[in-house]
Amino acid sequence: MSYSHILQEIFGYDRFRGPQQDIIEHVGGGGDALVLMPTGGGKSLCYQIPAIARQRAGHGVTIVISPLIALMHDQVGALHEAGVSAAFLNSTLSGEEAYQVEQRLLRGDITLLYAAPERITTPRFLAQLDALFERGQLSLFAIDEAHCVSQWGHDFRPEYRALTVLHERFAGVPRMALTATADDLTRADILERLQLQEARAFVSSFDRPNIRYTIVEKREATAQLLRFIEREHPDDAGIVYCQSRKKVEDIAQTLCEAGIDALPYHAGLDSKLRQSHQDRFLREDGVVMVATIAFGMGIDKPDVRFVAHLDMPKNIEGYYQETGRAGRDGLSADAWMCYGLNDVVNQRRMIDEGPAEEEFKQAMRGKLEALLGLAEAIDCRRTRLLAYFGEASQPCGNCDNCLHPPAVWDGTQAAQMLLSTIYRIHKLSGISFGAGQLMDIVRGKKTEKVAQHGHERLSTFGVGAHLSELQLRGVLRQLLAMGAVMVDVQAFNTLVLTEQSRAILKGELQVRLRESVSLPKAPKLSKGKALRAGSSVKPPIELDGVALQRYAELKAWRAEVAREHNLPAYVIFHDATLAAIAQRAPQSLDDLQGISGMGVKKLEAYAHEVLRVVALSA
Repeated sequence: MSYSHILQEIFGYDRFRGPQQDIIEHVGGGGDALVLMPTGGGKSLCYQIPAIARQRAGHGVTIVISPLIALMHDQVGALHEAGVSAAFLNSTLSGEEAYQVEQRLLRGDITLLYAAPERITTPRFLAQLDALFERGQLSLFAIDEAHCVSQWGHDFRPEYRALTVLHERFAGVPRMALTATADDLTRADILERLQLQEARAFVSSFDRPNIRYTIVEKREATAQLLRFIEREHPDDAGIVYCQSRKKVEDIAQTLCEAGIDALPYHAGLDSKLRQSHQDRFLREDGVVMVATIAFGMGIDKPDVRFVAHLDMPKNIEGYYQETGRAGRDGLSADAWMCYGLNDVVNQRRMIDEGPAEEEFKQAMRGKLEALLGLAEAIDCRRTRLLAYFGEASQPCGNCDNCLHPPAVWDGTQAAQMLLSTIYRIHKLSGISFGAGQLMDIVRGKKTEKVAQHGHERLSTFGVGAHLSELQLRGVLRQLLAMGAVMVDVQAFNTLVLTEQSRAILKGELQVRLRESVSLPKAPKLSKGKALRAGSSVKPPIELDGVALQRYAELKAWRAEVAREHNLPAYVIFHDATLAAIAQRAPQSLDDLQGISGMGVKKLEAYAHEVLRVVALSA
């Protein structure tokens, strides 16, 4: 049976996307692979279809290694809906339930088994794999979120290192490593750590053209976030990332008070409450999750319309993966970030105070500087982002810089003022100060602290009086990004010069900066307009009035089915499938044939109910 037939029969799609077919044919034929494909690009099909094909050819079970309980549950549920025998082994199962899964595994009753890396490497589980291997019933290892194996990746997990046992113990069983984000350093580390040096690499375009990237300077962050949601995404599902648990709870409460259906999520919450909030986010329309980065990996919700960052992430890989959770359905979505000087200082402090070796710290500083370069960029955001992953591109015409090109000014003189003042402060008293004192001196503000230390006597006192504090903080952010200023975490986050300061002070290096840009005001939507714009009603394709009502009825029916099956609604049918049904208005089983996402098992399970709903909404 061909891979295309499996795609159509099981998953209901009539063609592969991007490099999927090449990957599937290579892995299905027994080859090893490294797969880099952006979130929403269809990575799971790259191992699910070979797993089904190889199982039908007598090769046995595919083991999927994932650190994510939520992903295991949803993918197994989706496979069951599609008629594929799948199971998971994780901490949510009782001892008896886990034993039953293990017995099914040993009998050969499972096509795909999902398990965490910690379980894979236990003596008990390895012994079970040994038994399968000896019978030739171990088909494929798919290592998802493979960047977790690399110390250079954004989500390093030591337990992934033990997966080298798969190569050593089960020689000849094909392995594939999959991830959505990895720069050159991380890719090389994945290949080495998993002993996949001979694997064929499949690197898809990292471009997500449906996502619009916007990065703004942090002023009143909560108010800025509220304006963004109210103007751009009323009633839409979204994720808001914050760095601290307290901030998560404060922001969630503020959004709720503003009439936005928001929930907090962080590791400090009770596990049952976290699960309840995650379930609501996955199963209901228009919920906004406010979370630390503890939330999100493995979340397959397709209709997340925005991802917002109220604090700067650690690096571009983290930023890319987190923003990639928006618009998995291919429809327009927003990646919005608000950042300021304190974000830069805090991230540098966390790196410098960490227990890691200096080589690692230096790599992390470089990654942070690349992210800050993206934030401070005056050219196309998407071009910068893709260039980080080694991909050339043209200006996108869809990011904030392309839509509203920022004014640029020469900040070299202002940078020299700041550097010279840092030097003179230390020369005067032998001690250093932080950003606030530096701003007051350069702008000539006679504060009590300035007078106490005699800083008004410095020759640079007031030399930048013509500049706003906002402008000076932008210059200081750039200096921190360039490594021309360092934060001394051992001395209360004071600012000190570095070797790179010299080139700027001598005028050998120019500092060009973006001016603050205010986006044009958008009219505030009335409640009626907000509801029509929201994801709970708006379909992914243009529908007329009758078809729109049909779409709404189909969504209501799908929600009931999802509740009965304890699955997210999109596991039953994606919005695009419901919209296609609403548009076609099928009257018979034949009319349902060929609708994308309608595989054989789903036709058997739901065709008559779908036709009933369509008939009632006529």
